[in-house]
Amino acid sequence: EEFEESYDKLILSPGAKPTQPRLPGLGLDKLFTLRTVEDTFRIKDYININHPKSAVLAGGGFIGLELAENLRELGMEVTIVQRPKQLMNPFDSDIAAFIHNEMRKHGVKLALGHTVEGFAEVSGGVDVLLKDEQPLHADMVILAIGVSPETTLAKDAGLELGIKGSIVVNDRMETSVPGVYAIGDCVFGHAQLAHTASAMGEVAAENICGQSASYDEATNPTCVYIEPEAASVGLTEEQAKAQGIDYTVGKFPLSANGKSLILNGGEGLVKIIAGKEYGEVLGMHIIGPRATDLIAEGALAIGGEMTLDEIVATIHSHPTVTESVRECALDALGRAVHIPPRKKK
Repeated sequence: EEFEESYDKLILSPGAKPTQPRLPGLGLDKLFTLRTVEDTFRIKDYININHPKSAVLAGGGFIGLELAENLRELGMEVTIVQRPKQLMNPFDSDIAAFIHNEMRKHGVKLALGHTVEGFAEVSGGVDVLLKDEQPLHADMVILAIGVSPETTLAKDAGLELGIKGSIVVNDRMETSVPGVYAIGDCVFGHAQLAHTASAMGEVAAENICGQSASYDEATNPTCVYIEPEAASVGLTEEQAKAQGIDYTVGKFPLSANGKSLILNGGEGLVKIIAGKEYGEVLGMHIIGPRATDLIAEGALAIGGEMTLDEIVATIHSHPTVTESVRECALDALGRAVHIPPRKKK
């Protein structure tokens, strides 16, 4: 049904839909996507009615990892398959390596570096067809390979579009059409996360109300709600290296943090990337208890152009997991107190 609505300013937030590559077998009843509440109920109903014993997850991003742990807790045999050789590909490699170990420890099988070429229904389940490899067999398959922007509104409005039909905006969240703004998963070139969309919405609303606001993704954390939690903000070591930045690294194992020992036996790591000359914080990466809460200190440090010395000078309460952030900054300065000094590269 068509309707017309007049407006002075407009904010578009059509969101995104699960990416479905053009592969054979996408219409199979035992193959699911996961993005919406409806998708979740479909998967839940299938599990409750059919009691599958195994599942293959295509995609090792945050949705795939979180779902893999949930399915394992239901007693299912779970395999994650993807083309990249690193789970959570945007994460720092040290944190990703920790995630790999944790997944395997929880009983999740990893089939990394494999290209999915299609799906075939077979007796008792589904085969995931791989390039130059034997197929993976499971009772059900879930696609978690990312999302593509919803494009209908953007096309109808004549907006400038980017990759996969995403909407191009400036740092004020304004599109190529004056007075029309866009936020969230539909926007080109930004993280597709709930807190990202919320921050974008605030920027758009402030500009509409006559204030001057701009969106800066430098302080935008990425969080994964697995066990233990993982979170990242700013540059990874790989990114700093690729950009030719002269940097230093601090690492602090949570096995040396008393509160972490209490909460999960001390499993985890804090890693900080900082500029070598001035010690400005460029990135913070955490896996361990309450990582998704602790990462806010890294975001604040980056946004405020804070240095390692300023983190060290801030008294962190004891006993807390957040002490490990200060300890990590000390390690980056070669002044670690509760771990042996590491040889710097």
